[in-house]
Amino acid sequence: MRKIATSSAVLALLGSAAMATGLEIEVAGEANGTVKIDLLEDVAPNHVAQITELAEEGAYDGVVFHRVIDGFMAQTGDVQFGRADGDTARAGMGGSEKPDLKAEFSDIAYEKGVVGMARSQSPNSANSQFFIMFDEAPFLNGQYTVVGKVTEGQDVVDAIKRGTGPNGAVVGTPDVMKTVTVTE
Repeated sequence: MRKIATSSAVLALLGSAAMATGLEIEVAGEANGTVKIDLLEDVAPNHVAQITELAEEGAYDGVVFHRVIDGFMAQTGDVQFGRADGDTARAGMGGSEKPDLKAEFSDIAYEKGVVGMARSQSPNSANSQFFIMFDEAPFLNGQYTVVGKVTEGQDVVDAIKRGTGPNGAVVGTPDVMKTVTVTE
């Protein structure tokens, strides 16, 4: 009897858990449109959970693409210093109030449309920032956690304003994630 109750409890928990499957990002600026991302819960469950929590809280709404390198990637997600309505001079240096994450490396290759977590030199320092690839970058493979893949709107990603400052910093008014919605 106890075994049945335990199994039922587990099934109830699994059935009630909101499993996020993606993000829908409304981009505004030089690029305008919607980017849809399939999140890979089975590959990076802790990273996906943190991203979806931040998105559900509205933390990513109004955050700029602060580092954009032509032929490489567009980086965003600095919920601390990357808000379009604030001073973005320190964008790329912040994160969220949530704890940093332990790396969840996989064998998924960094190619066009792959979404990875940004971090400092420590592999276990990813927090809120992520990047979307413009092209392949094999030197990132196994070094940065892959969290998703663009399924629609790669043309919008490809149109994001490029950075002309040091290390791809966007000069002037950067493109922004107007809204980020979790999809199921």
